[in-house]
Amino acid sequence: MDTDLTAAYARCQELHQRHGRTYYLATRLLPAWKRRHVHALYGFTRHADEIVDRTEDLPPAERAARLDEWSARFVAGLHGEPVDDPLLPAVLHTIAIFDLDRADFASFLGSMALDLTVMSYPTYDDLLDYMEGSAAVIGTMMLPILGSSDPAAAREPARQLGFAFQLTNFIRDVAEDLDRGRTYLPDEDLAKFGVTRDDLLAAKAQGRTTARIRDLIEYEVTRAQAHYEAAAPGITLLSPASQTCMRTAYALYGGILDEVAAQGYDVFVRRALVPRRRRMAVVARALLTPTGSPVAVPGPRLILR
Repeated sequence: MDTDLTAAYARCQELHQRHGRTYYLATRLLPAWKRRHVHALYGFTRHADEIVDRTEDLPPAERAARLDEWSARFVAGLHGEPVDDPLLPAVLHTIAIFDLDRADFASFLGSMALDLTVMSYPTYDDLLDYMEGSAAVIGTMMLPILGSSDPAAAREPARQLGFAFQLTNFIRDVAEDLDRGRTYLPDEDLAKFGVTRDDLLAAKAQGRTTARIRDLIEYEVTRAQAHYEAAAPGITLLSPASQTCMRTAYALYGGILDEVAAQGYDVFVRRALVPRRRRMAVVARALLTPTGSPVAVPGPRLILR
């Protein structure tokens, strides 16, 4: 492997380790040769996200131009042109090695562009359309790297796991997203529980929730659990060498929902985090779990109202 490619993989790993601690911990359970490719995908998605969310002092048009320029550089690399970029060589190498679907990457970049102008989603179907590009395709990108005994059967669970992980992030990060002027909880859900954006902003300012917001968050947790349930069968369809990693990631992300529930569905009192001791226990349990064992859907068994 040449020096530039080695450096690009190292850059992707650095981004993953710094920003994706939960997933990075799970990734350490993969065989070494697979890890760098997972880091590459994370680096790609993280860098695009940073162009959108870490340049908030710039006008939307300039942020869009930066995303377009980087996307064009990526597409040029896909067509074999030389790429001057600190991480794209690793991404392009991973795509070539596993013959990943280029349409997934285009869909992802399309969803990132939406974050420049779309501040809320009227319905859950609208949010799902966004998450198709921002989350479901991450699952299908990952699947060839993880390997599967039945890729066709594993595809939909992989998509569902992407939905589950991202909805978990949306639930945990309501306050952080409000700082960016966004709400990822659908407008129709807010209306269902009599909650307005001003109510969310007031709860954030006070550092505590209200009964109506608590009911809203509980509802969204239940919705996320449905995606985890749909994703669960896919874990046992993965290559044996990948099951421990994804079993861990599944439990750790699901554990965030458990923490949200444990703090009374109050996402403003503190950011829900899985304690280190529990994270280590999850890893140990995954290492001791026989290949092919089913996973437990996180959280209490709730029914959508």
